[in-house]
Formats: sequence, structure tokens, C-alpha cells
Amino acid sequence: MIAFAVLGLGEAGARIAADLAQAGAEVRGYDPVRTIVPGVAHTVDAGAAVAESDVVLCLTSAAAARRAAEAVLPRLTPGAVYADLNTAAPALKRELAALVGARFADVALLGPVPTRGLATPAVASGPAAAAFAAAVAPLGMPVEVVSEIPGDAAALKLLRSVFMKGLAAAALESLDGAAAAGHADWLEGQLAGVIGPAMLERLLEGSRRHAERRVDEMDAACDLLVSLGVEPRIAAASRAVLADLGDLE
Repeated sequence: MIAFAVLGLGEAGARIAADLAQAGAEVRGYDPVRTIVPGVAHTVDAGAAVAESDVVLCLTSAAAARRAAEAVLPRLTPGAVYADLNTAAPALKRELAALVGARFADVALLGPVPTRGLATPAVASGPAAAAFAAAVAPLGMPVEVVSEIPGDAAALKLLRSVFMKGLAAAALESLDGAAAAGHADWLEGQLAGVIGPAMLERLLEGSRRHAERRVDEMDAACDLLVSLGVEPRIAAASRAVLADLGDLE
């Protein structure tokens, strides 16, 4: 039985940890706030969570990712995989890889984790990407290994986010206009007919609930596009919509 450690038991981390446990894995978790997740043994600190784990999943936040890796590195077992699943800039993933070494996997989740859990598709890169995929695929996570270069998976996620957050920003702005014109219900039905009610709900509610985090994501996307020689017009506009939404919330 593969033993997993999950660092960060927020919305995404808790769901993935619970799904791993339900799939039959041994799971230990650490979060300074959340202490109860079904099937998951909560530890007193992050080091204790990783001490006897074969695979470590970091789902803290991009801002806390380096601190988390530094805190547990001395307790990692030989051969353990350390996978960072946070949405972050490629440069940060490369920094983490330099810190962790050959055991590092850069993993990007491509879907709504709270609703899909362990079944959320992922892309992975880095020296331990294949080992990560081999550990989680039998338990239900579809993983595409894209390269052995840390940061490649993060870059693909951010490029995808330019489209997804741009779509969300367009939906929000058009519905605001429709509401001002007194036809919000009509336009919502039109948009749902094009992209589906579930997708529309995901775009709207996800933007409202996670506006602050997604501003950081689009900051990273803008920086990536600039580094690639592409002017981030849509990404910058999406960031501005999300920033306004966060202020309103």
C-alpha cells in the first residue's frame, strides 16, 4: 500500500486526501487550521506527515509552497516523491525542483477539484513526474506526463488559464451589462445554451469564490506571456475583472 502525505487540507487538498483514503491508500495530512478529513490521519506538524510517506502532495498555496518544502525536506524518506500541485509560476516550480532534487514533480490540476476530486485530470513534469503518475493513476487520477523539465506543467496550466479566466471574465461582464439592461435571465439562458449550464455556473461561482487567488494566477500568466513575447491583453483584462470582483466580495 502506498502511503501519501497531503500538506494543506483546504478545499482541494481535503477532497483529494479523502478520495485517496477511500481508494485504499494510507493518508496522513497536515494543515494548521483544518484537522478533520474522513479517512485521513492528521499529524501534529508537516514533518510528521511526510516521515514515512512514499508520495507527498503539497496543496498549500503558491505563496506557502517554498516554506512547506523547506519544512519537510529533512524528513522525506529516501525515494519519496514530492509533488507540488499548487498553481504557480514556472519559475517557482524550478526553484522548488532545485531545492528538492530528483524527487520533485511539478503537477498542474486541470479542472474543478472540489467537484471532481481525485478524478481531476493533471499534467506533470519534472524528474519525478513519471513516478508521480505511476502512484496516482491506479487510484483514479488521469495524469499526462509532458516532460522531465520542472515548470513545464505549470506553464501549460497558466496558458490554459488565459482562455478559461478570459471566458469567465467575458461571461461576468456580459451578464453585468444584461442585468443593467434588465435582461439578465435571458442572457444567462443564452450563455448556458452555448457552453452548458454546469460550465457557466463553474465560471461564475468559481470567479466569485476564488477571485483573490485567481488574481495571483493571472499575474503569473501575464508574466509568462511577456516572457514568451506575447502581449497579455486578455490575461491582463481578466486579472482586472477578477481584482474588481475581489474588491466587491
